[in-house]
Amino acid sequence: MDDPPQALLDRMAAAADDWLGSLGPGQLAKARYDFPAPEERTRWFYVPVEQGGLPLAEMGPVQQRLAHRLLASGLSRPGYVAAATVMGLENVLDAIEEWQLPYPGRAVPNRGRDPLLYFVSVFGDPGAEAWGWRVGGHHLALNYTVAQGRGVSASPLFLGANPAAAAMVGVGALRPLAEEEDLGRRLVLSLAPGQLAAAVMSEVAPDDILETNRPAVEGGPAPGLAADRMTPEQRAVLGRLVDQYLGRLPDELAGLEAQRVSGTGPEALRFAWAGGCQPGQPHYYRVQGARLLIEYDNVQGGANHAHSVWRDPAGDFGAALLSPARRGGRSPSSGRR
Repeated sequence: MDDPPQALLDRMAAAADDWLGSLGPGQLAKARYDFPAPEERTRWFYVPVEQGGLPLAEMGPVQQRLAHRLLASGLSRPGYVAAATVMGLENVLDAIEEWQLPYPGRAVPNRGRDPLLYFVSVFGDPGAEAWGWRVGGHHLALNYTVAQGRGVSASPLFLGANPAAAAMVGVGALRPLAEEEDLGRRLVLSLAPGQLAAAVMSEVAPDDILETNRPAVEGGPAPGLAADRMTPEQRAVLGRLVDQYLGRLPDELAGLEAQRVSGTGPEALRFAWAGGCQPGQPHYYRVQGARLLIEYDNVQGGANHAHSVWRDPAGDFGAALLSPARRGGRSPSSGRR
């Protein structure tokens, strides 16, 4: 895969630098890590628990805006809209739960659901030979590793939604992950009986994505229906489904990731499904290839609580970029704390 445009790398580095430059010493002590810090950098969550880094709750308004600018630098505009909506749903969920306090397991006791409990971290020096950053909290995880001259890793990238569908005034509903669900269902409903038998991995959907928040994707053969057993029309829907996840990335990076996925051949992908096929029924699906893993699950809360993630089985957290063979024996920059 070709290197991403330098303008994208510069934009992320400038956003990270500006945010760090706005922080005081105590805040920096939480926000900064050395690079590569593998144990910390590969620790990620999508549940509402304490995470490493500086939470939005401990930033002033200008610092929060600069943190959002950093988040947006790693997403397309539609991707940022989805991420901001996911964060804002914490207020909706708080209302659904009738503002119950205390809420067990929260990072800050007795705060309930809180759109300010998202944590921002920078690893190393922005713009250095190798550095990284992340933003994480309830239903949001964005993990970037930048290796100058070698590439960029933007996975795992997780988005969830609770509620997955929230009623609006009139007939509409707010559905941040609408296409992720609808395209998966459209594909499974298009399958012929023989195809469906190969695609369905279980009649019952798992309670969560199967890889959860593991630091690396577990190995093993990919389940499901191979794309080379699909019709051209079905492969087109599968392609749109993959593009839905890659479309969360900045345009420059999404195009490069799409080239990498297609480079292994679309026939190398497999699509698997579990659970019911009709709207409102608990369900799960995955799309898997050598350098691609997509998981989607909507089971909890009466099938109104969705989790979705895009991962690179061989390259999460920059594993492929930072390998000795890829670096030519060079050590990445250690950065400063």
